[in-house]
Amino acid sequence: MLIPPPLSLYIHIPWCVQKCPYCDFNSHAMKSEIPEDQYIDALLDDLSIDRQRYQLEQDSRELHSIFIGGGTPSLISPEGIGRLLRGVESQIPFAADIEITMEANPGTIEAQRFAQYRKQGVTRISIGVQSFEQDKLKKLGRIHGQDEAVNAAKLAHSIGLNSFNLDLMHGLPDQTPAQALADLDKAIELAPPHLSWYQLTIEPNTLFYSKPPVLPDDDDLWDIFEQGHKKLSEAGYVQYEISGYSKPGFQCRHNLNYWRFGDYLGIGCGAHGKISFADGRIIRTTKVKHPRGYLNLLKPYLDTEAEVAAEDRPFEFFMNRFRLLEACPKQDFPDRTGLDLSVIQPTIQQALELGYLAETDTHWQVTEKGKLFLNDLLEMFVGDDD
Repeated sequence: MLIPPPLSLYIHIPWCVQKCPYCDFNSHAMKSEIPEDQYIDALLDDLSIDRQRYQLEQDSRELHSIFIGGGTPSLISPEGIGRLLRGVESQIPFAADIEITMEANPGTIEAQRFAQYRKQGVTRISIGVQSFEQDKLKKLGRIHGQDEAVNAAKLAHSIGLNSFNLDLMHGLPDQTPAQALADLDKAIELAPPHLSWYQLTIEPNTLFYSKPPVLPDDDDLWDIFEQGHKKLSEAGYVQYEISGYSKPGFQCRHNLNYWRFGDYLGIGCGAHGKISFADGRIIRTTKVKHPRGYLNLLKPYLDTEAEVAAEDRPFEFFMNRFRLLEACPKQDFPDRTGLDLSVIQPTIQQALELGYLAETDTHWQVTEKGKLFLNDLLEMFVGDDD
């Protein structure tokens, strides 16, 4: 029997000052003033339609977390964020300990707003630093400088947030291991409760894809990761997912809900959602991608809606769950997928024999070998029912 998991909400703000050459997210460079009030009205209407379509008014679940991503959400005024959050809460009750994260640039204007965002209900800010080296920031198309990044982190410490995150990339154009590790040292020195530290990858439909920069080779990338991981561990950070490090107790609850195959509504341009129902259905949704189409009230906000077939659920479950380094409770599989454990038992047995997994009576754990061959492990669950 499928048991509906915790419910989260993702809100997408699609505008940026300019498009970064590495970014493949649904973001659009500002060509004029953001239609803030109109967009917030549309977001709340989008949520209302989802509530009716999926009969969420009959759902007793409170919102476990909210993540406001982009684009650059900090281009929206604090008053606008406050109106948005109050409008959401009027439709779906908030859990008493709800985590509300908002992405923000470390630019001076946005950083000055941090305290105001907190007063409007934001409990956690994710600051897009990416690098502390001016030359690297320029190559990444970032519009802030090193001093602004440092000051933004110091400000986040001072305003009473429950937590904040620094986003930091490595493997940047022409970056040496020494430069990458110096960036990491600076981030550790600023002592964020959470640090997202991940390698730059070149994605299709980006400027870097059409004009590839020179990136560090595989040996340098491995040295960066190995030495960086050691630095983070020595500084008291725990790696709880592939690119997520936190001080104990400061994991991102919203991301944990994604990786634990939880449910989330997605509102805003191009937002994705996943909803489970007590009758056994699991659906995935996407919203209209371009702001012009999304704000045209003659069109529905929904772009696609598809049910996750039973034969696809094992792969989807483990693709998310094995991103986390924590042990996976076996009972989560039937609870979150509605499938019996017997469906995956032959594949689990094969993974155990190959040394990719270890197990106890109640949990599975990806081994060190399994981490190295994670793609091979996940591919074992593709079409598992066939």
